[in-house]
Amino acid sequence: MSNALIRLEHVAVTFAGQSVLDNIHLSVEPGQIVTLIGPNGAGKTTLVRAVLGLLKPDSGTVWRKPKLRVGYMPQKLHVDPTLPLSVLRFLRLVPGVDRERALAALNEVGAEQVIDSPVQSVSGGEMQRVLLARALLREPELLVLDEPVQGVDVAGQAELYSLITRLRDRHGCGVLMVSHDLHLVMSTTDQVVCLNRHVCCSGHPEQVSGDPAFVELFGKNAQSLAIYHHHHDHAHDLHGSVVSDSSVSTHVHGDGCKHG
Repeated sequence: MSNALIRLEHVAVTFAGQSVLDNIHLSVEPGQIVTLIGPNGAGKTTLVRAVLGLLKPDSGTVWRKPKLRVGYMPQKLHVDPTLPLSVLRFLRLVPGVDRERALAALNEVGAEQVIDSPVQSVSGGEMQRVLLARALLREPELLVLDEPVQGVDVAGQAELYSLITRLRDRHGCGVLMVSHDLHLVMSTTDQVVCLNRHVCCSGHPEQVSGDPAFVELFGKNAQSLAIYHHHHDHAHDLHGSVVSDSSVSTHVHGDGCKHG
């Protein structure tokens, strides 16, 4: 028996008589990064909702470790422009969070300087880090990240994926991530699940990138795009710009292994 945090077996979901998910099998274990990829309409968001318990499948089972702590990062946050909400007040919506804990979480994701800023004024990259900090405040055993680099430029995306890997290493949590960024995400995940209402293929990134079902879904150029080696010999600020940092050592992601 595996030590899975979540396990889905034979999960099926239909909306208005249309099959959205069919015979889905999926599990995430502690310390494992599992990434869902697939075209629009593939059922990725529906699958995440089933994992979170927001949606009950029509058939099959969704098993969660008893008292599983989940940290969820949505694609984006819609805040009324007239609502006076600072980043600190937003993070304190998580029960039991004071300024000290909020600052520690922001520091961990590299966004401590925005703690007193209105949420409406922070950049896309900063907001994604704030949302990630909020998920970490729940001390999660499982992080569920829905398009975590939404609205961030390519340099910033690579840095955010690297951050997610470091957080996994530090906390030992499992990560279930939804992404469209094939060329970046394939190098920062342990397992890829290619979804198109059913599981077309799954496995290690190198294995999936050569699967005929993957190539059929994403085109003949997908294989060359899939494994992106990010030579991390520099650092980025929150906006994705390169900054000088002699303490950043060179990392080459792309082997599916854990990196510090």
